[in-house]
Order: sequence, then C-alpha cells, then structure tokens
Amino acid sequence: MLMRVNSLTALYRSHAATLLASYARALEQAELDAVVLHSGAPQKRTVFDDQYWPLRPVPHFQHWAPIAEANCFIVVAKDGAKLYRKKVTSFWERPQPLSCPHVLEVLSHCTFDELDEVRAVLPQGRVAFVSENANIGESLGLTAEMCNPERLMKEIDPLRARKTAYEAHCLRIANEIAAHGHRTLEEAFRDGDHSELDLHLAFLKATRQDATDTPYTNIVAVAENSSILHHISYERNPRGAQSLLVDAGATYMGYCSDITRTWAKGTNEVAKKFSFILDRVEKMQQTLCRSVKLGEPYEVLHNAAHIEVANILRDAGVIGVAAQEAVDRGITRTFFPHGLGHSLGLQCHDIGCAELATESKGSALRGNFPIREGQSFTIEPGIYFIDTLLEQARSDERRDAIVWREVEQLAPLGGIRIEDDILVSGGANVIENFTRDYLPVGGANVT
Repeated sequence: MLMRVNSLTALYRSHAATLLASYARALEQAELDAVVLHSGAPQKRTVFDDQYWPLRPVPHFQHWAPIAEANCFIVVAKDGAKLYRKKVTSFWERPQPLSCPHVLEVLSHCTFDELDEVRAVLPQGRVAFVSENANIGESLGLTAEMCNPERLMKEIDPLRARKTAYEAHCLRIANEIAAHGHRTLEEAFRDGDHSELDLHLAFLKATRQDATDTPYTNIVAVAENSSILHHISYERNPRGAQSLLVDAGATYMGYCSDITRTWAKGTNEVAKKFSFILDRVEKMQQTLCRSVKLGEPYEVLHNAAHIEVANILRDAGVIGVAAQEAVDRGITRTFFPHGLGHSLGLQCHDIGCAELATESKGSALRGNFPIREGQSFTIEPGIYFIDTLLEQARSDERRDAIVWREVEQLAPLGGIRIEDDILVSGGANVIENFTRDYLPVGGANVT
C-alpha cells in the first residue's frame, strides 16, 4: 500500500505541474491574472424540505483535487496554485476523511473560516471564477461577468480530454474496482435467481462503494428490462430470468469507470439464439477496439459498428436485407439506437466528445472527435429489442425488412451491450484497454 501511495504522489506531482503550465497558458490567452476554482455548493433535492444531494464537485476543481467538500477553492495564478478548504463546524454532518494525502503533500493548502479570508488573499488584477454559482464569486468580490468567462472556458475545458499518467492510473484503478462487482454479479446470475435490487446491492458491496460514490446509478436489468437503456427501477422479486445486463462503474480519486457486461443462460432455442447474438456482439466489440486508429474520426468506428450490427441481425434471421441497406434505411438504429461511446474521465460523459460534426444521417452518436493520444473513451455496441422503436418500425417502410417472428421470440430477453474503457496510448498497440485487464470476457452464456 505504501508503494502505491508513493507512486501516486509522484504521478500527481507531475499531473499538477502539467496542469499549472496549461493553466498559465490559458490565463495568458484569456488575458487574466488568476482564476478561482470552486468545489461546488450543496444543492437541495427540493425546495419543500431541507435535504441536499451529495456534492458532485465542479470538474475543473476536481481536476486539481479529488475533494468532495462544499465551498472549497483552488486559486490558480501563473506562478502557482493553492487550495483553500472550508473548516467544518456543523454538528449535523461531517464529510468523509480525505483519501488523497498525495494532493496535500504536493499542493499548497490551508483552511479558512469565512469567505472574507479567501477574498483578502486573492491575486490582484483580472480574476475569473469557475463555478455553478456566481453568487459565491460575488461574495469573493468577483463580478458575475467574471464567472465562467467564455474565453477562459474554451482554454481549460479541453485540458480534461487528454489524460496525464496520473489520470490514466486513476482510470485503471476505477476499472479494477468495478470489475469486482461485475464478477460478483456474473457468479450470482450463474448460480441462482436474484432480484435486480439484490444484484445492485451485491455490486455495491463487492466494490465497497456507496451509491453516492458510483459515477452513475447502476443499471441492473434482467430479461426485457435490459432493453431499457438506462433501467434503474430495480425489481424487488426474482423471476428466473435468462438474461442479465449490468452497466455499472466505480470511482477512484474522482475518476470514473463505465463498464457493461451481458450474460445469458438457458438451453431452449430462444436462449441459444440470444446467446449467438451475444457472442457476436462480444466479437464485434473487440474488433472495434482493435480498429482504433490515431487521427481517425471516432464516427468511423460508430459507422463500422452499424454495419456489423446489420450482419449479426441478418445472420441471426432477425432482418432479411443486406447490411448496407439495413444501415441506409435506418433499420439498424431500431436495434442499436445509441452512439458507440463517449469520452471518459472525471465525468462519466466527459469533455472532448463533440469537436467534429457527425455526418451519419440520423446518427445518435453523442459526439465525434479525431482520435488522439491520451484520450480515454468507451466502446459499447449493443443490440436491443425495444418495444417503442419496434412499434415505430412495424408501422413504416422498415416493416418488410424485419422478421417479426424472430423479434417476438427474442424480445423477452431484452438486449445486449458490451462496454470497455480504453486509453489511446499511442504505442505499438495504439490503445490500452483498462477493462479487459480485469474482465477478459465481455459477454458470455453462463449455462
């Protein structure tokens, strides 16, 4: 453990130096002398009571320090950065003890009681404020027009798209943590019959993370529920399902993992057909990962996924037209309605997704970007039997291309998605697949 901490300190020291140099250039470009990064303020769940959501730190603050405490600040000038942590005096709640000693070892820091103490030490000149709440900036003497100024945001937002070695390490550990949960749920599905709620709770236990620690609400879906892309309304009773889709991640030092696995069991003909599709999606996903090329638009991978989805559906007898025709007529989007993936980092859907316009007609791609060294993103193709989309296809010109008998048989098993988190390393293998290091198999029939 000591070795990991020492290594983390060294990685963070380099990360902080890189950030400082990048911020110095950003401040110069934006004609600013300094910027105050706010950690965030408590947000009420509703105006009708006194409960607050757990704090999700402002990502620009979190890029420097994985501290989920309200009303803290990092003041960055061209020659250095300093962390100001608010002293906690409330007897109702206390934040968790800090788990980032490496940050405090490297970053200059102090505590304060009142905002006036921070206001008194702010650098002179033009100072920007990055926050969700301009009012707090005004309390520091910073005007509303200096809150999230466009010229500065254009400079510092893209900094999160290219990962430092420290960030890559954190993403790697986040995948390692989440892998424990996925292995636990695969074993539970193989050996017994459990409700979605039981499986969700088992994931949290295996990863030793509370629901507030996870990067997003776990998607745990059996049978037809796995056709709902973001199914989080967990069923409380087991029902002997033949399929399970789990889209769940973990966090480490604020960095997210986002992993999806699908499993099937059963020996009847429908289960075998679903397993055939599942195995093909697994192979497709790995082929797409191996196809990542530096400089190529991410959309190229997305379009290749649609061609292969069409091939799988045709080989499974679900559609009766050639692959390119299925793509051109929008048939594949009935079964694969979402984008192939998204950037990953401090936010599950992080910065860096939408640098280029997408050319795919009707594409649901979340964003498009030229693939560059240092980027981290997901690759997550899927095939689903979604009732609302199938109803639309049944009522328009696509209906004659779909074999509805096969659809009706497979629909009760829901859907399939396989998702890995990768880093563009730029080395001989182009990418590092964080997820496959801990979950070698993406989808499997566990019968």
